[in-house]
Amino acid sequence: MSETPTPTGRRSATWLRRGLPWLLTLLCFGYLYWKIHGQAARAGETPLRFIAGVFQGVSWSKWLALMIPYSAFFLVIDSLVVWRVIGWFNTRVRYLDILPIRASAYIISILDERIGKGAIGYYLHRRDGVPGWQVGSSMLFIMFCEIYYLLSWATLGVALRGDRLPPVFHVIPWVALAAAAVLVMFVLYFRGVIAPGSKLRDRQIFHAFRQANLWHYGTFIVLRSPAMIVGVVVYTLALRLFGVQAELLDMLGYLPVIFFGAAVPGPFRAVAITLWTQLFPESPGQMAAFGLVQHNFFVFFNAAIGLLFLRHTNRELARTAADGR
Repeated sequence: MSETPTPTGRRSATWLRRGLPWLLTLLCFGYLYWKIHGQAARAGETPLRFIAGVFQGVSWSKWLALMIPYSAFFLVIDSLVVWRVIGWFNTRVRYLDILPIRASAYIISILDERIGKGAIGYYLHRRDGVPGWQVGSSMLFIMFCEIYYLLSWATLGVALRGDRLPPVFHVIPWVALAAAAVLVMFVLYFRGVIAPGSKLRDRQIFHAFRQANLWHYGTFIVLRSPAMIVGVVVYTLALRLFGVQAELLDMLGYLPVIFFGAAVPGPFRAVAITLWTQLFPESPGQMAAFGLVQHNFFVFFNAAIGLLFLRHTNRELARTAADGR
C-alpha cells in the first residue's frame, strides 16, 4: 500500500524544488568569480574593474543591431513551430493567431519556459475550445522534440569540429545514436506495435504522440533549424564584439550544448554562462560577461516583444469569454 506524503515531507520537497536552482546558481557564480578573479589578478586588476573594462570595450550599437533582429526572427520561427504542431494534432488555426500568444508567453517564460508553454495551452483551450489535456500534449511534444533538435545539431557540430571541442563533447554522437533508437521504439509504442495491450498510451496527455509519425519529428527539426543557423552566425559575430575570436563551424559545435544549459532551471541562465567559460577557458572574464548579457537580453527582450502583443491576447480571451466559450 502506498503511503500518503506527510505535510513535513511535502514541505521538504517544495523547499528542495525551489531551493535547488538557487543553490546551483550560487555554485555557478562562485565558480565564475573564481575564474574571473584569476584572470583579473594576472592583469593586475580587481574582478569588478576587469569586468567593467570588458563591457566598456563592446560596441553596443553593433551588438544591438545583431540581437534585436535575431530576437524577432526567433519569434517568427518559434511561432511557426507551435502553429504547425497545433495544426497537426489539435485544430486548424491561423499563423497570425499563434504569433501574438507565442510572444505574450515569453513574459511568463522569464520564470520557466514550461510555464510559458502552459500559458499557450490555456489560451488555445479558452479561445479555440481545444481540450486542455490534448493541447497540453502538443506542448509536451514540442518540448520532447526540442531535445532531439538540439542533439541533432550538436552531433553535426561534433562531426565538423570534434577535434576542437573538449573531450566530453565526443560522447554526443553516441548519445544521439541511443536517442534515435529510443525515438523509434517510442513511435512504435504509441502506434501500438510495441505492447499493444498497454493502456498508458490512451491517456489524453499522449494525444499528440499517438498521432505522430517519424516524419513529424523530422519536420519539426527542419522547421526549427533556421533559428539555429541564424543563431550560430549571430553568436559568432557577437562574441567577436567581446574580444574573443571564434569560427562559425566551432560555434556550430558549441551553441546547441549551450542552449541545453540555458534550459536548466535556474536564475540568470547560470549554467549556460558557466559553460561558455568552459568552452573558452583562456578568456573566462569575457565569456562570463558575454554569457550573462546574451542569455538574459534574449529572455528579457523577448518578454518586451511579448508586451507589445499582450493587449491583443487579453482582448481575444475577453472576446471568447463574452461569446460564452
